[in-house]
Amino acid sequence: MRADESLLGRGFRFRELGVLSVLLLLAAIPGCEKRLDSESASFGSQQTVTADLTYAPNVPPPVARTAPARVIVNLESQEKTAELAPGVTYNFWMYNGHVPGPFIRVRVGDVVEIHLKNLSPDKTHTVDFHAVTGPGGGAPVLMANPGQESVGVFKMLHPGLFVYHCAANPMPAHMSNGLYGMLFVEPERGLPEVDHEYYVMQSEFYTEGSVGQQGLQAYSSSKASAETPEYVVFNGNTGSLMGANMLQAKAGETVRIFFGNAGPNKISAFHVVGTSFDRLYRDGGLKHPDENIQTILVAPGSAAIAEFQVLVPGHYTLLDHSIFRTERGAMGMINVDGPDAPQIYNKLK
Repeated sequence: MRADESLLGRGFRFRELGVLSVLLLLAAIPGCEKRLDSESASFGSQQTVTADLTYAPNVPPPVARTAPARVIVNLESQEKTAELAPGVTYNFWMYNGHVPGPFIRVRVGDVVEIHLKNLSPDKTHTVDFHAVTGPGGGAPVLMANPGQESVGVFKMLHPGLFVYHCAANPMPAHMSNGLYGMLFVEPERGLPEVDHEYYVMQSEFYTEGSVGQQGLQAYSSSKASAETPEYVVFNGNTGSLMGANMLQAKAGETVRIFFGNAGPNKISAFHVVGTSFDRLYRDGGLKHPDENIQTILVAPGSAAIAEFQVLVPGHYTLLDHSIFRTERGAMGMINVDGPDAPQIYNKLK
């Protein structure tokens, strides 16, 4: 054996002995062996479940598990022509056939396995999850060419409400055309129980025709670049939360709205006419909720959780308080049924 080979072999043995010494030292620290075993088990031997995906305004039920799991999330990117406003259609780019895409609900510590099938005939798609720790929020891992499927695995390290969206080039166009949604990472103990939970996401559409112009409308990259949307809507349609689609509650019940702003350009001034937010989690963070807030600014790519109790029957308007945007679609309703409450709200004359 040559001298250099002998030294190399010794080097490997020295490193092995060094690793062994470290492991023995860690094992001697009280509780460390238990923590190492626990971490190994949490990542390698978890229960596997398939995510219960819902579409706006519906929200999946709270996570009932008391331990992390491996959660399978199945997404598809596709294109479909659908209604944007009465008499107005648009070629949406979608996750799972909806704008916004599905609401995903998991638990902190979960390992989320994302399957993205790209059904587009000619466009590459991916997903950037704001909840993912690592380059591109997982977008480089999940990049899928037309007809391909990509799979990525990501650990949810931080609780909160997070936006996700396509990050394939050109990213502004992919976001402007409907490829976005929300993912909620529950804290270990979840959130306080409420009577109703709803999913509302604001976004802008940049059409060649002016607001209200009938027929199929094409995407205008020049208007998007100039940040002059023709439509600002909730849940992908001017009437998504109006008429027969109004959100529902009864007097005395509590409501939680998971609100996101996909943008891509405008800050939302989210407000519910007729109430204030009893508890408000700004920017999707869960540690320090504010109380008795009237309006919340939500930046593009951010989210908030608003909780309130409805005490008086009637219609409550959801809107972007940049008020002229209501004329472009940024408005919805909550219908509240129940007995009158003259001690709170009454007409005297």
